[in-house]
This record gives sequence, structure tokens and C-alpha cells, in this order.
Amino acid sequence: MQTKLSPRFADTPEGREADRILRACVHCGFCNASCPTYQVLGDELDGPRGRIYLMKQMLEGHAVSADTRQHLDRCLTCRNCETTCPSGVRYGRLIDIGRELVEQLAPRSLPERALRTVLRRSLLTPILFRPLLHLGRALRPALPSAARRKVPTAKPTPPRTTATAHRRRMLLLEGCVQPDLAPEINARAKRVLDHLGISLIAAPEAGCCGALSQHMAAVDEARAAMRRNIDAWWPHVEAGLEAIVMTASGCGATVRDYGYHLRDDPSYAEKAARIAALTLDLSEALVREDLSGFTTTQARRIAFHPPCSLQHGQQVRGVIEDILSRLGYELVPFDEAHLCCGSAGSYSLLQPNLAAQLRDRKLGHIESQQPELIASANIGCQLHLASGTDLPVVHWIELLNSD
Repeated sequence: MQTKLSPRFADTPEGREADRILRACVHCGFCNASCPTYQVLGDELDGPRGRIYLMKQMLEGHAVSADTRQHLDRCLTCRNCETTCPSGVRYGRLIDIGRELVEQLAPRSLPERALRTVLRRSLLTPILFRPLLHLGRALRPALPSAARRKVPTAKPTPPRTTATAHRRRMLLLEGCVQPDLAPEINARAKRVLDHLGISLIAAPEAGCCGALSQHMAAVDEARAAMRRNIDAWWPHVEAGLEAIVMTASGCGATVRDYGYHLRDDPSYAEKAARIAALTLDLSEALVREDLSGFTTTQARRIAFHPPCSLQHGQQVRGVIEDILSRLGYELVPFDEAHLCCGSAGSYSLLQPNLAAQLRDRKLGHIESQQPELIASANIGCQLHLASGTDLPVVHWIELLNSD
């Protein structure tokens, strides 16, 4: 694709990177066939090719409107288009640049900005999120049906167990909301790795991976979160840490990009690249180990929903399915497993109608195969899918039983 960037952007780092990405695109349209929002809306501007054209116009100095921003907002950042693209267009990088610029060129109204700020603050600050979650659960019986299903019920607190201090050590990112929404995930991961002779430890100073802020164009906030996590993890890295393990694939996709996001920071670039190289999805850590000591849970026929952040963001495919199959589970295939479920971090809160359509489309394919339960690898997908089905929805690590 030919480009002629505006002088305002042509000599900036973001402009030069965007120009390289745009020039790689041949506008073939293969990406639209794998874009969830294009499948639902059928609008060229709500597919990757149309959004690329909008961002090209913006970078070339054309007028930018609220319509431009809306089409970029509707992107899930699922990166399915990257998997599909025969030209290797790095769309995920481009949409980040485009969203940051559109916030400047077509500013949101004060109420919109306030909503997004409140959303980030409440989700990223446990001291705020926890009482809000408790309040939502207390009011749950009185809420309308649609709203009630969005508030996850409390599960029994996992019993505290004393893990053995093993020679092998891996770090765990607890996450910002997962410890309160689904504490059983990390608790089970710790027990599984303990059974394998690996200590899974957490750095209390670490917090959100930065994904939520990054995808909402709060770039400085996102990079501050990344630097904080690097500072929290670095002493463990220097002490010979084996890996940094992610139980939420959305966090994993972001942490694996730390080297990219902080590449121009002289104080953090080298450390960020090292952190990214050490990062593994939980499945990648376990697939290397002898899992013969684990058994299946009661449900045997399951549907595994691979999150976009796992299959497209991290390019990790088939690993969890292989682990579960080897343990004796029957994995049922379903159509459109490559398409997003509509969760996408804050997307289900900011674009609830589209998110619900994508969720129901996904669940329609899954439920047609009559599984006993649904498993996933990302807390957002897990909760979003659970809000639209009566089937149990769990994190796949809960299916490994060593008791």
C-alpha cells in the first residue's frame, strides 16, 4: 500500500512504525473473513481492512471524527486478522497507534472520558474493586436477569495449603481482578506445580500487566504498570528464576510484548526484553512435565474455548488441548473456534451489545455439541461465556486433579 504521511506524523517513532505496517498491507481482504465484528456487522469499516484505511487517512492528515473513533473502538484487538494475513501485517501494533492518535484528534466527551477513567481505576485497584464486587454480589438477586448473569457468584475460598519449598521456582502474576473473581485458578495452579516439584511464587508488589490501560489508549499508565512489574520481578530474575507463568492468557500476551512497549526506554528496554523471554503461558510450563500423576475430574466431555490472546496473541495453539486429551478428556470440536467470544478485556463493558452477540454466537456453536462443561484459559472469557450459558465454565487448570 502506498502512503504519504502528514509531516506531523512522518518523523515520529509512531508514524514511522505505522508507515512500515501500512506499506505491508496489500488490501487483499482475507482479514475480513476472520474478523468477528465484520462477521456480525458486515460493514467494511468494522473489519481490519476498513480500519487500516481509516488509520491511513488519519496519518495522512485527513479529518478525523467520532465515527472514526467508533470504528476503532469496535475492534476487539483479538488479532485473528494477524493469524490470517498472508502479508504479515502487524495489525495489533497499528491499532494501538491509531487509538492513541484518535484520542488526541477526536477527543471524547467529558462523560465518556470520565467513564473510562472510572472503569480503569475500579478494575485496576483491588481496594476499590473488592467492595464493588461484594456490593454487586449482595444486590445480585434484585438485579434484572441480564445484569444478574454478569455478576459472578462467589465460590468457596480455596483452602490454604502449605507448599513445599522446591529448588525449581517460577513466578506467578496474580493479576488485578482474578484473585477476587476466581481465586481457585491460581490456587489450583500452585497445587499442580507443587505436585510437580515446582514452587510457584508471587511478587506482592506486582499488579495489573498493563493490558487494560494499553487497549484503552492510556499508554503512559500502561507503561507505568509494566515498569512496576519489572521492578517487582527483577530480584527474582537475578536469583535464577526459571520462568514467569501466566494463568490468564490476556496477561501473557501483554507481558510477552514488554520488550516492544519499552524498547525506547534506556532504563528498562533490556530488562523488559528479558522478562518477555521468560514469560510462559501455564500450559507451556506444564506440557514439559510428567503429568501422569494427574487424573480427570467427573466431567469428561468438554469444549475448550481457546482465547484469542492465547491462539492469536501468543500463537500458542493445541497445547492445552493436547494436555487435556492425554489426561483422558474428550474434547468436542465446534465451529468458529478461531473467532473471539466478545470478552476482550473491557470490551464487554464498553461494547455490551456487540459483545453479547459474539458470546451468543460462540455459545450456539459450543452448545450444539452438547459438552458437559466449557473450559478456557482466560478469566475474561470464562466469566463472559458463563454469563450466557447454564453450562459450567471453568479454567482448564481446574480439570487437573492430583488428589
